[in-house]
Amino acid sequence: MTQLEYAKKNLITPEMIEIAKREELTPDEVKDLVARGEVVILKNLKREAIPTAVGTKMRTKVNANIGSSPEKMDLAWEMEKLSVCETCGADTVMDLSLGGILNAVRQGILRRTRLPVGTVPIYQVGFELAQKSRRLEDMTIEHFLDVLRQHGEEGVDFVTLHAGVTQRAWQYIKHKNRILDVVSRGGAMMCAWMEKNNRENPLYEHFDRLVEVCREYDITMSLGDGMRPGATADASDRAQVEELITLGELARRAREAGVQVMIEGPGHVPLDQVVANIQMEKSLCERAPFYILGPLVTDIALGYDHIAAAIGGAVAGAAGADFLCYVTPAEHLSLPDLDDVKQGIMASRIAAHAADMVKNPKRFRKVDNAMSQARKALDWETMFRLSLDPELARKRRESSGVKESYCSMCGEFCSVKTLQDLGFLS
Repeated sequence: MTQLEYAKKNLITPEMIEIAKREELTPDEVKDLVARGEVVILKNLKREAIPTAVGTKMRTKVNANIGSSPEKMDLAWEMEKLSVCETCGADTVMDLSLGGILNAVRQGILRRTRLPVGTVPIYQVGFELAQKSRRLEDMTIEHFLDVLRQHGEEGVDFVTLHAGVTQRAWQYIKHKNRILDVVSRGGAMMCAWMEKNNRENPLYEHFDRLVEVCREYDITMSLGDGMRPGATADASDRAQVEELITLGELARRAREAGVQVMIEGPGHVPLDQVVANIQMEKSLCERAPFYILGPLVTDIALGYDHIAAAIGGAVAGAAGADFLCYVTPAEHLSLPDLDDVKQGIMASRIAAHAADMVKNPKRFRKVDNAMSQARKALDWETMFRLSLDPELARKRRESSGVKESYCSMCGEFCSVKTLQDLGFLS
């Protein structure tokens, strides 16, 4: 049985108990949230991954994308990226590989980590068709199901499925009502399939068959936002909302069949529309966990898109988004390198923690208060220990060359030291 099926039968699983301890809840609370579809537990039945909960009352999670491209295929390098993901505190990893080593990358990730792993099966489908000198429009639902089943057997915990990219949503894009049309790789693939075949999206038409495979392995369906806006001017338009309505309907069908579901979200969204986008998803999708890319709140931050995304992610998380997909400084420019991966994770972790301080201040402000107390005491070792990146904090401190208790910014005029000298220590 799946975690959702256990929860619906009022049964508590070992995974729910483990998550309850980690999230400072009771097992019954976790079970009830899973039963309502407000929380998913990422844990394939075939692999011993760390059970990770995403959704209402859970810590806001951070996903890191890695994977090869046709322009750079280096298995060892991708494994190094995986190590960075684990070291820097990513909660999950998604393999977005393209090119000749995509199977090797996915299988290598699954062997080497206990983090939950996500994939996008349509990428493998496209690669395998290309190997046979065929085009994506030659894809059949059987081919897609075979790849989905392979990922399930290997232990993949969640999969992006672009089942909400329908003819109706595509017609809006075709009529040139957007600046930047379709920016989702998988979404564009499905639009091309529909256009070439003059038929409805097979993932939508055969959605119940996708559900059957996911139920077999307890794969969480991550219903992809193929119509997500790639320009702030396109945010909250008819194509995006049309797809979101469809995703809500598909999510209901999946949950009724015992399959866990989360919804993927935008994209590029102006700051004043971020909260409304979160509220819209929670309403249309019956509070299903919301997994968002950013959102990026401006289009002009090339090289700094991790910051644009962290701003949007903090606001979105505070408004109820549950899962932040990191954005790196390489976004829109190149394949991320090792430092890009680290920068993306750390920016998203900052955003996630800032959001959690709003959603659950009693739980998440404790560490910030402890940091403030350590600063008051000029207790550098405690400050390093409490920081999100202790290694960087220590390195920056040591590089200043200052041996006194204060830092090199204010030197002997340090405000904290001044009040310490006056006896303000408690």
